Amino acid sequence: MKEVSHRLNSLSESATLAMARKTRELKEKGLDIIGLSLGEPDFHTPDFIKNAAKEAIDQNYTKYMAVNGYHELREAIANKFKRDNNLDYKESQIVVSTGAKQSIANVVLSIINPGDEVIIPAPYWVTYEEIVKLAEGIPVFIETSIENDFKITPYELSQAITSKTRMMIYSSPCNPTGSLYSEEESRGLAKVIAKNSNMIVISDEIYEHINFIGKHFSLAELPEVYNQVVTVNGVSKAFAMTGWRLGFLGAPQWIADACTKMQGQITSGTSGISQRAALAAIKENPSVTFEMREAFRGRRDLMLKGLNNIKGVITNVPEGAFYVFPDISSFFGKSCGNYKINDADDLTMYILNEALVALVSGNAFGAPKCIRISYAASEKELEEALVRMKKVLDKLS
Repeated sequence: MKEVSHRLNSLSESATLAMARKTRELKEKGLDIIGLSLGEPDFHTPDFIKNAAKEAIDQNYTKYMAVNGYHELREAIANKFKRDNNLDYKESQIVVSTGAKQSIANVVLSIINPGDEVIIPAPYWVTYEEIVKLAEGIPVFIETSIENDFKITPYELSQAITSKTRMMIYSSPCNPTGSLYSEEESRGLAKVIAKNSNMIVISDEIYEHINFIGKHFSLAELPEVYNQVVTVNGVSKAFAMTGWRLGFLGAPQWIADACTKMQGQITSGTSGISQRAALAAIKENPSVTFEMREAFRGRRDLMLKGLNNIKGVITNVPEGAFYVFPDISSFFGKSCGNYKINDADDLTMYILNEALVALVSGNAFGAPKCIRISYAASEKELEEALVRMKKVLDKLS
C-alpha cells in the first residue's frame, strides 16, 4: 500500500521552494526567467570563509562532531552574542544545527505537545506553521497590516494568549516583510510575555545584519524575559552561506539540552567543514557584512521606486532583510485575455507566465492581499523585472 503518513499529509510544500522548482523547470525549457522568489543572497561566500573551509579539510575536520557543535565554535557564538547583542549565553547554552530552520524545528519539537497553541504573527515565514503542525500543535495567527508595517502590538499579543498558549514564533527583521521591531516595541511585547511565564518565544534573528536603520535589538536582552526566549541565528544570510547549512541558537539551559537530545536522533552534528567556515565568519568583525547590506539597501530603494510607479501596487518601506511585500489586492477581480485574477496566487502565476518573473504569493505567508518580492538579485535583473511587471500589470482591467 503506497500511503504516506498522516503527519506528512498534514504538511504543505514550501511555497518558496515550489516556485524555485517551477522557475528551474521553465529555465530548462529555455525561458528567460528572472527569479525573485528565493531568500538567497546572490553574493558569493567571502574568500576568507572559503579559505577556512579549505584549511579544515587539510586539517582533517572530517569526523563526527559533537551533536551540539564544535566546542570552539560554540564559544565563538557565545562571544558573538555578547559582542553584538548584549546577550549572556554560556557555551553550553549554544546548539549548532544544519541551518536556522533545524534550530527552530528542534525547539518546537522539544517543547510543543499535541493541542498546545503557538502564536505566529502574520505575515510569517512559511515554515513556522508547518513545523508547528508537525509537532501537532495549533497555530494561532495574529493578522497585521501594511499600514502598521506588519507588526503586532502588545494588546494584540495579549488578546491572542490563552491557557493553552505555549509558544510564540516571530522574526525580526522579518521574512517576508522586512519589518523589524525597535527596542521600544520589543519592550512592549516583553511586558506581555513576562506575565505569561509558561510561554516560550522563538526570536528568529537570521537577518540581524541586514538592518537599514541602526543597531539590532534582541528580545532576550530584556532580563524579564531572558529565561523565556530562544534566540535563533546563523550565517546563511549575512555571510552568503546558504548552502553551507549552519544555524545556531542560544537558549535557557534546559531548552538547549532538549534540542541537543532531539538533534542527536535526527542529524547529529552538522558538517565539521561548515563549522570551521562558520567559526571564521562569526569571529570576524560584523563590519565585513556592511558592503552587502548597503548593496541591499540600494536595491530596496530601486524596487520601491519602480513599484511605486505601477498603478495599484501599495508599498511600505521595509527596514531590513531583502524583501518587499506589497499589497496587490487592487488587481483582484481584474482580467487580461484568458487570465482572471481572483487572488494573489493567480497574480503571481500571471506575472510568471506573462512577464517571466518569479515571485511568491502572500497566501503562503498568511497575507492573502500581498506578494513577496526578493531583491537578492542584481540591479540589472531588478530593473528588467520592474519593466516586465509594469507592462503586464498595466494590462489588467
